[in-house]
Amino acid sequence: MLETYRQTIRYEGVLGLYKGFGTVVMGTIPARAVYLGTLEATKSVVLKVTMKMGVPEATSAGLSNGIAGLVASTLTQTVIVPVDVVSQRLMVQDGRGMTHYRNGIHAFREIFRKDGLRGLYRGFGMSILTYGPSSGVWWGSYGMTQRKIWRMLQHDCGHPLCSAGAVEHPPQRLVVTVQAASGLCAGAVSAVVTTPLDVVKTRFQVLENKEGGKPSIAATVRTLMREDGWRGFYRGIIPRWASTSLWGTVMITSYEFLKRLSRKPDMDDQSQGSPSPIKMGKTHW
Repeated sequence: MLETYRQTIRYEGVLGLYKGFGTVVMGTIPARAVYLGTLEATKSVVLKVTMKMGVPEATSAGLSNGIAGLVASTLTQTVIVPVDVVSQRLMVQDGRGMTHYRNGIHAFREIFRKDGLRGLYRGFGMSILTYGPSSGVWWGSYGMTQRKIWRMLQHDCGHPLCSAGAVEHPPQRLVVTVQAASGLCAGAVSAVVTTPLDVVKTRFQVLENKEGGKPSIAATVRTLMREDGWRGFYRGIIPRWASTSLWGTVMITSYEFLKRLSRKPDMDDQSQGSPSPIKMGKTHW
């Protein structure tokens, strides 16, 4: 990781670290809108169904978070895969035999001209297999980890922040701390489970069609195995864990903060007399 960072700085400067940045930003806005909207709607439905079925609170939380993450991520791939393909082509375009693109729009047009929609959606199936489970695992692990932490704090009455009353209406700094810790744990679990799929997907997406035929996922896996062995499937796991954990932590704390700001006053008044979020099967986020 550090060697790659140094080589990029040496040969391409700081701007080399941000290849494809504009394309990613433009695609992220609609993608996140689809993701978060689908996530909340699905989570609410699944939680109600599982609670009515008598599923234990912790299990219900894990299922609702996991299923919601899986569904939201799957739908989001329709927006994010073309962005991924274009941005990744921009990142590796200085390699030998690679087409040179002036910018993201030029890359989009060239890929569409040569390969059509199939070119823009190359790796779509792999993306679903990668990010669907990744999102499901992340949200499921996050929800379960957060509940474990809150339950530990609820029973640790020796600390002033962990009294029963404090946990039912916890200080903001404690909520953010628990969210951050849960996000780090969820990122680690997600990275271990899905890094091999992400490595194969990324390699497959950056390949250009050759005269000998179109690249395939099976051929990509065989090449990776031949060149690097099993270790190759976990290449970049540390950056992926860091990225997943940091993104998840920043996203969830920011999103929940905005949700609290937009909450109606009458809802806040009602929540003052409501039971603990732990007892009601709701998360703090």
